[in-house]
This record gives sequence, structure tokens and C-alpha cells, in this order.
Amino acid sequence: MLDEKTLAIVKRTAPVLKEQGEVITRRFYGRMFSRHPELYNIFNRSNQREGKQARALADTVYAAAAHIDRLEDILPVVERVAHKHRALGVRPEQYPIVGENLLWAIGDVLGEAATGEVLDAWKKAYDAIARIFIGVEERLVQEVNSQPGGWAGFRPFQVVRKVRESEVITSFYLKPADGGPLARFQPGQYVTVRVRIPGDPCTSMRHYSLSGAPGAEVYRITVKREDGIDGKPPGAVSTHLHRDIREGDVLELSAPAGDFTLKREGSDPVILLSGGVGLTPLVSMLRTLVEEGSNREITFIHAAVNGRVHALGDEVSGLAARNPRIRSFICYEKPTERDRKEGRFHKEGNIDGTWLRTVLPSNRGDFYLCGPFPFMKAMYRILREWGVDDLRIHYEVFGPTCHLDESREAGTIRGRREPSRI
Repeated sequence: MLDEKTLAIVKRTAPVLKEQGEVITRRFYGRMFSRHPELYNIFNRSNQREGKQARALADTVYAAAAHIDRLEDILPVVERVAHKHRALGVRPEQYPIVGENLLWAIGDVLGEAATGEVLDAWKKAYDAIARIFIGVEERLVQEVNSQPGGWAGFRPFQVVRKVRESEVITSFYLKPADGGPLARFQPGQYVTVRVRIPGDPCTSMRHYSLSGAPGAEVYRITVKREDGIDGKPPGAVSTHLHRDIREGDVLELSAPAGDFTLKREGSDPVILLSGGVGLTPLVSMLRTLVEEGSNREITFIHAAVNGRVHALGDEVSGLAARNPRIRSFICYEKPTERDRKEGRFHKEGNIDGTWLRTVLPSNRGDFYLCGPFPFMKAMYRILREWGVDDLRIHYEVFGPTCHLDESREAGTIRGRREPSRI
């Protein structure tokens, strides 16, 4: 429990962190990695280079400061980040390393304003927040270790099948190399793949959604090859998986994680809205609903550039053809002549509110969004303008924490979980 003086100092200085947060977190990461280069084995270096991680951490620090007198308000964010930490193998003894470097960065940026009293208050606040994270992460570790087929750390999996789904997307079917059982997962969750890329002294880890349904004898991940565009280098891990990994090779996986999951209870319609490779967790949700014999009305809407890059389309259309409760719609931004000739899509261009209302009977139901950030921002705005309750919109961001509603201040905590992957 923090004393009143500490609470008052942290609350008073929180606006300064909001203003200088990104500068502070950039200094923090620079110093921490220079002193602890082994942490490069955990952090996504692409997000570091692009500044995404610094912005995400700045928002999280400000949120914690703004809610320091009611830390229970940040539990949804803690739960989301704790899933990532558990999947990456973050350990309790690493929290003091983060704390020491973060406090140094605060003092370095704020200068004379960072008095001993201010830094002491922030140390107490950080220690209190760290205890909450450590407690939640330890619970998640115990939960995954205690379930049938669960495991701690990373486990070797053999690639038993590698299937090209489109020009840029490939599925990998993975089976435990030790022959043991598989842990079940919730549709929408992800596994973390750890690889060592030739020429790179550090290991690299990425989260990939499970695109199959729970209960299968293998896990399936469906990975987009991230090609370098607009001056950005190609995705190191996705390129390695596509180019170098063959059937029979072994990958290391941590157990399934994530809180972007299908709500199985209820009878309201389910609307799955995806863009690009963002369809992977939604295909898992769709297959689960079908295999469990759900009586809910299901609408699957997918947006892609064209048929050349559209993955798992036959799988979704096959499920829809066999189940009268499923309706499937495809939007291509720039369809090819073959797409036009074969009638592969229902709408050309982008999804807009007018068209969405023509294919959905009402705004009632649970909406699940996943795809590129601009796509999800657009879908979120359309749904909110249509009057869809915020608590009915569930989404997954492939990248550092961010909110789809730009009108909200950084640090705003919503009354539900908003999963994100770093």
C-alpha cells in the first residue's frame, strides 16, 4: 500500500511523463540494452527500431501513474501484458533491471525537477506495480503448467507440414517433438516461436496466432512473409520461416497465451471482421464454433488486396457452404482480372459503413476485429458510428499496445481486456 505522500507526488508528476514519456522510454531502452544486451533475446528489435515499443511503454507508464491511487483499474492492461511476458519467458528477477533503468531515464530527462523525493516516490510506485505484474505472471505460469499437455518455457515442435496458402502466407503444422500431449488453447490465442537466425547472435521471438481449432493433434500457425517496403527491412523471423524452415525441422514454442478469445456463451450473432493475415485467430474462432455445433448466426467478412494474397479462403468458404448459419463475404481492394472473371469477391475497394449495413441485418452481436492497424481503426469507427456497444467490440493488435479510438487519451483504461502483442 502506497502512502499518501507517495501517491500525491506520482499523481502530480504524471502529466510530465505524459509530455516526456517517449523521450524517457527511448533513453530507458538505450541504457538498459547497453548494460544488459542479453535482453535483446526477449525484445522485438523491429519494434525497437521503429519506435513502436517506446511509444507503447510511454503510454503504459503514464496509465499506471494516472491510476496509481486505484491500481485495480489497470488490471485489464496488466493481464494482457502478463500473457505476453509469460509467453516470452520474462522472469521476476528482470523487473529490478527494468526499474533501475527506468528511474535513471526519468531522472536524466527531467533533470532538476527529478528531486530525490520525486525519484523515491517513483521507485515505490514502480515496485508496487512490478509486484502486481509478477503476481499475475506467476498465476499464468501455474495455470499453463498444471493443465494436461502444458509446459514451462520453450518446447521443441517438429514441422510436420508446410502449406503455401497464398503468395505471401504459409501455414506450419507443428507437433511436439517429444511425442507428448498438446495443451488445449482458447480460439484466438497465440503461441510464441523462438528461433536463432543464422548470423544473428541473439534469439528472436514472435507471437503467431493459432489458426486451427482446439483439440487437434497439431498446432497450426499461418504466417505472412513481411517483405521490406517503404525503406523498412523485411521481417527477419517471417522470412526465415518461409525461406529456411522445411518439413521435419524443429521450432521452439512456448505454451498458448493471450486474452483475445472467443466468448462461447450467449446466443447473439458473431461477426468476424478480418484484414490480411489478421484472419488467422478468426478462422480459429470460426472452426471452433462449427466443431462445437454452435447455433449462433455467424458472419465472416474478410478484406485483402486481391486473391493472390488471400489465405485460407477455400477453408472459410467450405465451412460456410456446409453450414447454413455461416455467411461469408470477401472484399478485395485491387482485384485481379482472374478475381473478376471467377467472381471471387463480393465488394471491390474497402469496407465502408454503407456496405456493411447491407450485409449485416443489425448491429446486434459480438464483433471480433483483427488485421492491420489502419483497417481496425476504420472498422472500429464504423461500428461505433453504427451504435455498436464498445463492450461488444473485441480486437487484437499485432504489435505494441495501442487504442483504436484516437479520441481517447493515452493512459485511458477501458472496462474490458484489449489484447496486444509485442
